[in-house]
Amino acid sequence: MHTARPIKTALTAAAVTALLTLSACGGSDEETATDRATTAQSEAPTEEPSASAAADPASGDQPAWAASTATPGEKISTFEVGDITVDVHQVGTAPAPKQGMWVDPKTNKPLIAQGDPLVFVNYVVTNNGDAVDLGSSLVNISARYDDWAYAQGMGGITDSALYESQGVVSFPIKPGTAQEPPVYTLEKGQTYSYGENFHHQKSSKITFKATVTPVDAEGELLHDQRVEGEGTGTIE
Repeated sequence: MHTARPIKTALTAAAVTALLTLSACGGSDEETATDRATTAQSEAPTEEPSASAAADPASGDQPAWAASTATPGEKISTFEVGDITVDVHQVGTAPAPKQGMWVDPKTNKPLIAQGDPLVFVNYVVTNNGDAVDLGSSLVNISARYDDWAYAQGMGGITDSALYESQGVVSFPIKPGTAQEPPVYTLEKGQTYSYGENFHHQKSSKITFKATVTPVDAEGELLHDQRVEGEGTGTIE
């Protein structure tokens, strides 16, 4: 498995100059699952998808802290993480409006170049059991093609307008509803959703992994109560 390198340190000086020119035009900002968990509140779009862009809301209630729940696209996977169900929908595709920040160490080419095809998936998370208190990463979900050759995850492109055009939000916590301490209660029957994008590999097998780590009243992770689950599907 190869380790992709940050684009600003992996290229020659001439290539860096060229990439900085691209950066000045649009920037290179790649989103990963870890980045989203730690910085997503500041990166979240200031507007939710319009009613015309979003699909019908998922059945069930949603927490007051959650952004609008939508279920656009075709379901490609369903799996359980303890009492929580994760439904994965393939939403649509779009060209990358800018390049990502990681490069292939063998070729020094960006893993996502401007114009490369991106695919969007939407995660719909439903609690079927007792109420659970979650931290700011909520149910942590990651996606990886079965033939993905890099140690890094498949981070996509952060672009609020791009997410809005697909009818999904990039982070499930609604702007302005951050909790302090970071305790987000998901009641029985409640649902939330969010989307992510990554390089589109048509007809590729993919595995989704999810982790639920409850928190105490102070927002401290209860690692001894951690639950994991995974599902598989095919990106078309």
